[in-house]
Amino acid sequence: MSSLQNLGLGSWPRRRALLSPDRVALDFEDTVMTFAQFADRVEALSTWLAHRGVGSGDRVAYWGANHLALLETLFATTRIGAICVLVNARLAPAEAEYILRDSGAAVLFFGREQAEAVGMISRRIPAGLLVDVDGTGAGVVFTPTPEMDPVPEASCVLDDPAVLMYTSGTTGRPKGAVLTHGNLFFNDVNVLIENDIRPDEVCLAAAPLFHIAGLNGLVLPAFLKGGTIVVHRRVEPEAIFTAIQDMGVTSLFAVPAMLDALAHHRLFNQTDLSSLRTIVVGGAPVPERILRVWAERGVAVQQGYGLTETAPAVLKLAAEDGIRKAGSAGKPQFLVDVRLVAPNGRPASPGEIGEIQTMGPNVIGEYWQRPEATAAAFADGWFRTGDAAVQDEEGYYWIRDRYKDMYVSGGENVYPAEVESALLNVPGVAEAAVIGVPDEQWGEVGKAFIVPEPGIRLTSEEIRAALGNALSRFKIPKQIEFIDRMPRTSTGKLLKTDLRSRQGVPL
Repeated sequence: MSSLQNLGLGSWPRRRALLSPDRVALDFEDTVMTFAQFADRVEALSTWLAHRGVGSGDRVAYWGANHLALLETLFATTRIGAICVLVNARLAPAEAEYILRDSGAAVLFFGREQAEAVGMISRRIPAGLLVDVDGTGAGVVFTPTPEMDPVPEASCVLDDPAVLMYTSGTTGRPKGAVLTHGNLFFNDVNVLIENDIRPDEVCLAAAPLFHIAGLNGLVLPAFLKGGTIVVHRRVEPEAIFTAIQDMGVTSLFAVPAMLDALAHHRLFNQTDLSSLRTIVVGGAPVPERILRVWAERGVAVQQGYGLTETAPAVLKLAAEDGIRKAGSAGKPQFLVDVRLVAPNGRPASPGEIGEIQTMGPNVIGEYWQRPEATAAAFADGWFRTGDAAVQDEEGYYWIRDRYKDMYVSGGENVYPAEVESALLNVPGVAEAAVIGVPDEQWGEVGKAFIVPEPGIRLTSEEIRAALGNALSRFKIPKQIEFIDRMPRTSTGKLLKTDLRSRQGVPL
C-alpha cells in the first residue's frame, strides 16, 4: 500500500493546503500567497511541465536568486517525479553551463540576473525549454492554463531522487549530490526535533535557497509546520531589519559573515528583535565576539555543521551552549550517527584528531553519474566528510580543518581552522585565512592572510600578541600579510589554492 502513496516533496503543498488552506504560505515582494493558492500554482506548473514532455526522472533546473518561482519549481518538478537541479545564481556562464550539461536538464527556469548569461549559453545546453521567471529575458513565461487537465502526482517513495545540488570544491569539477526525498525529509525531522518551529512561524529566507542550508536548514521545516516563508531575493540588511520589525520574523538561517554584517549595521540597535526565536548559523565556526553581540540583544544563536551531501545537518550546537562551547560544532542531530576515525583507521580517542564520518537517512547514496567518486566517499557505509575534528570529554565535536589543509610545524600538527577562529576573535580582524608555508627551521610555519575591518590599521605584532593567550606558540602564524580581499569561488568559498600559489606552495 505504501508504495502507491506519494511520500515526496511534491505532495507537501497539497497536504499543507488541506490542513491550513487560508494561512499565508509565502510572502515575496508584492505577492502574498496562501497554502491553497500555492498548492494550485504548483499543480498548474507541474501540469504545464508534464504537457511539455517532462516526466519521472527528468531534470528541471532553476538558475536564479531567491524567488517564489524557485519554490514553485522545486515542488512542481518533484510532484511529477522529476528531479530539480538548483544552480547557484552567482556562477559564471561557463560554470553554469557545465552543471546544466552534466545534469542533462531538459528545462531551465532562470531569473532576470541570469537572462543575459542564458542567451550566451542557450545553444550549448540540453535544455529545450527556457522559462523566464521575471519576464525580462528571451525565454517563455509560465502562465497557468485552465484548459489543461491536471496531471496526477507521481508515486514517489523516500528513496527516489528529488534534488541535484552541485558541490563546489575548490579544485576540479563540481559533483552533483543526489538528494532523495527521504534525505530532505529526515533532515527536516531532525530540525523539528531540535528546534521549536511552530505553525505561527515567520521564517525569513534571505540566505540563498540554491544552497542546501538556505533551503533545508529552516525554510522547508517551517513549510512543513505551516509557517510563513518571507522570501528576499538577496541579503540586504535594511530589508532584513524591516522584515523583523514589521512582520515579526521568528526564525532565519545565516552564515557567520551575514550575522556579522547585521550586527555592525546602524539598524541593529534600533530594531526590536524580540520576535526572533531561532537563528541558525552554519558554513563556518562563529567567533565568540559575534555570539556575544547578539546575546546582548537577547538573541541566542544556534550553530550547525553539515554538508550538501547530508541535506545538510550533521552536528548542532544548542544556543544555550553557544558561549560556553564557542567554536564547537556541537553534538549529532537526533537521527544522525557520527564517528571519528584516526589516520590509522581505529576510532579516535577524546582529544585525538580524526576524520568525521557520518551515517543517517539524511545522507546521500550517490553522486550524479560518478560511481568512482561515490565509492571513494564511503567507508563501510559511513560517509567520509574529509573534515578533521576532535571530540571532548562531554561529547562535543570541534572541527579542526579539512585534512588536506593541515600542516606540520616542528613535528606538531596545525589545523588552520583553529588558528583562523582565534584570529577572528581579534578586534579589527574582518576575515582571516591561514596556510602552511616552507620554513628552514621548523619545516613549515603558518602564514596568515588578514582582511582588516574598514578604517582599522593593524600590525603583525599586535596580532601575535592578541593570540598569545589563545594559542600555543607553535600555532601562532610566523608570517602575516594584510590584504584587501580574500580570493573566493563564485559560491563564496575561500580559495586557499590561490593563497598557496602566490607563495609557491604546492596545491
